[in-house]
Amino acid sequence: MLSIENATVRFGERAALDAVDLEVAEHETVCVLGPSGSGKSTLLRVVAGLQGLDGGRVLLGGADQAGVPTHKRGVGLMFQDHQLFPQKDVGGNIAFGARMRGADRAAQAERVRELLDLVGLPGAERRSVGALSGGEQQRVALARALAPRPRLLMLDEPLGQLDRGLRERLVVELRQLFGRLGTTVLAVTHDQGEAFALADRVVVMRDGRIAQSGAPVEVWSRPASEFVARFLGFENVVAARVDGTVAETAWGPVPVPEGSPRGERRLLVRPGGVRLTADDGWTVVSRTFRGSHVVVRLRRGDGPPLEAELPLREAPEVGAGVGVEFRAADVVVLGEGTPQRMR
Repeated sequence: MLSIENATVRFGERAALDAVDLEVAEHETVCVLGPSGSGKSTLLRVVAGLQGLDGGRVLLGGADQAGVPTHKRGVGLMFQDHQLFPQKDVGGNIAFGARMRGADRAAQAERVRELLDLVGLPGAERRSVGALSGGEQQRVALARALAPRPRLLMLDEPLGQLDRGLRERLVVELRQLFGRLGTTVLAVTHDQGEAFALADRVVVMRDGRIAQSGAPVEVWSRPASEFVARFLGFENVVAARVDGTVAETAWGPVPVPEGSPRGERRLLVRPGGVRLTADDGWTVVSRTFRGSHVVVRLRRGDGPPLEAELPLREAPEVGAGVGVEFRAADVVVLGEGTPQRMR
């Protein structure tokens, strides 16, 4: 459906996109993640035709989009701030896209009814957009983007302005909706939870390049580099010398999976892979309640801190002395972290 080949965008000396290659298959939902300035929004604007390229090309359905204006690319756009027309009611907002594609009044009205049913707002045609809640406005914005039946739907921080509970509920609904419609989706977000819940594939960007691309479970389970690991919120990263199935670290010997690369490396230990024992040597320096579990921060002497994730009832008090064991399945020997110029 979408092919981005060697896409390069420069703002002065800075490359906002640096020879990026990315493909999105038909009916696939791809979420692009990254910190501010990583190039994710520029990537979206390039596909939409809102930002010109300094090199490379964008193809939709195999056709080069050079010189094709946004309104003729057959893409739908949904922005963080909704950008609904305040002077139009709900029906007028949704009908706008269909009208631009040449649909007559009867076809517009039918499309509006169909989409309002689809997004869970049946009969809302005459409501003022100013009287809608944030979640309702988001649904209307989605319906408007879907109205012209785009071959590619692009979402820019689609749920960024909503509270956490509503975001989590709408992510589930969007995932189900896209599955029913067979929609091809390219979304950008800074919210890891949103991306991992919504996407078939997650793309992590850094400095205008792709740092890692893969299925959500793959990226979460095996971050490709220290950058990706820390971006995903993992703090247990330490220098290590890997030899066989053991790594020597400032935390002591840590088992690593068989076949791990040897030598001087950086090591990730997921907090869930740290088990506390009755031995001494480590001190609990803090406890953080995370809803279904508690993260305890440990320190041994003047060494680097170590986080362990535990059920609430098993979490020791601050100041307690404990020992630790590591589970090899939760240890990842990280790569060098050179951003990828690949799918």
